[in-house]
Amino acid sequence: MTNGFPSTGTSGAASRETPGRDRKAVEHPPHDGAPNTEHLAGTPRAAVVGGGIAGLAAATCLAERGVSVTVLERQERLGGRVGGWRTTLADGSDVGMNRGFHAFFRQYYNLRALLSRADPRLSGLTALPDYPLVHSAGYRDTFAGLPRTPPWNAFAFVARSPTFNWRDLPRLGTRAALPLAQVSVPEIYERLDHLDADTLLSRIRFPAAAKHLAFEVFSRSFFADPTKLSAAELATMFHIYFLGSSEGLLFDVAADSFPEALWNPLADYLRARGVTISTGTAVTALEQGNERRFVLRSEAAAPGEFDAVVLATDTAGLRGIVGNSPGLATARWRERIAALRQAPPFLVSRLWLDRPVRGDRPGFLGTSGYGPLDNISVLERYERDAARWAGERGGSVIELHGYALAGEPSVARVRSRMLAELARIYPETKVAGIVDERHELRDDCPLFPPGGFSERPGITTPDPNLVLAGDLVRIDLPVALMERAATTGMRAANELLRGWRVRGHTLWSVPDRGRSALLHRLGRTG
Repeated sequence: MTNGFPSTGTSGAASRETPGRDRKAVEHPPHDGAPNTEHLAGTPRAAVVGGGIAGLAAATCLAERGVSVTVLERQERLGGRVGGWRTTLADGSDVGMNRGFHAFFRQYYNLRALLSRADPRLSGLTALPDYPLVHSAGYRDTFAGLPRTPPWNAFAFVARSPTFNWRDLPRLGTRAALPLAQVSVPEIYERLDHLDADTLLSRIRFPAAAKHLAFEVFSRSFFADPTKLSAAELATMFHIYFLGSSEGLLFDVAADSFPEALWNPLADYLRARGVTISTGTAVTALEQGNERRFVLRSEAAAPGEFDAVVLATDTAGLRGIVGNSPGLATARWRERIAALRQAPPFLVSRLWLDRPVRGDRPGFLGTSGYGPLDNISVLERYERDAARWAGERGGSVIELHGYALAGEPSVARVRSRMLAELARIYPETKVAGIVDERHELRDDCPLFPPGGFSERPGITTPDPNLVLAGDLVRIDLPVALMERAATTGMRAANELLRGWRVRGHTLWSVPDRGRSALLHRLGRTG
């Protein structure tokens, strides 16, 4: 292991250690400095506000360099939007409940490096053989068996997709599509951030079915309708998952409920390095300290004073803390934080059924054209806790997601519509009894609207002792979703370490340039 990344085991003169299968993965070396904080007169103290992926990544990188770290999380559990907990069902079963399905793609190099600290073999993850996409009109796409190398992966997907017809190709706006093959961050935002994703797809003139099935499903993974999502975010996503990486289009999922598979082992790793983890502690404000730079205000007991702070909260949490801290950074910076927006609400519904679904149902199915229903997971296909319950009770554990819900949705209204769509897709569920159910209606994801990139806050702030982390934060690397959270957390730690003249941590990403000369030529002739 080096910097938390496993070697690929390649050999030969041109070989190098990379974090995955893609030899073109890009290494972002750290700044140099002392190996740890022992050269300083005293050990610096850092508070990490937020115990999600970004906060845990920052805490890990700081603690590994000898910083005294305290993690403060307002919930009673770690993981943030990838959190989980135990619940007791009506039948008396003690089972796991998560915030919802998450895909751990193989090109999430920095997130996987974080998890590998406590789980070097990543045994907490397991592969899904496929994640089909289905449309209510009868179309079905699959990602299994595609070549890994761009652009052949995309070409093969198009060639076998029922939503594309070769007669459609001459009608495609190849010049409009060129940015998809030439993604570079942050330049792509300068080119496309003024557009919404739906407008970009319309200009490219994708067939309507392909637009809905192949692109809307991915757009809504940002918890936003394509008309409300920046076209630059969609292009970056297309680069990360299709044309920028040869890791493949399949992904891993948590092999058990999130605490057991992911966060409990990482919490043990952190505590072994002296990190204090305080859950159920809501930080409300930051103020000037007496002996150190910051004192944190909390509804619980004051956690003391700190030399530096990482704010790794969700959007509402960040707005709240900054709004309650009138002396923090600068007025202009505080205005930018106050202007941050959240994505529309989403609903995660988990159902424990008294009979199994058909054995050929996939572990994960993306859906389009089925009202508010965006995907279905059959959890016993991959999650140990769900498999145990299903095996003992002879049932199934089903999870339904509905993203970007309009208006002011209620659990009751959305639940009934999603159950009706579930029965359309999996008819055997019509006669299944629901042993118990849990619903999570949330609106705590960041929104990336057209024109928003220039005002998105970055990792550094006007105060060198205060940094931000999370998927809401700007970082000029091709990363998204959970990987953006992990990467910003590591980069935030690196910024603080730089101030203490301590060496940072290596980061990795997919290539930051379109890698296909063929697609570039097509763009020039379109």
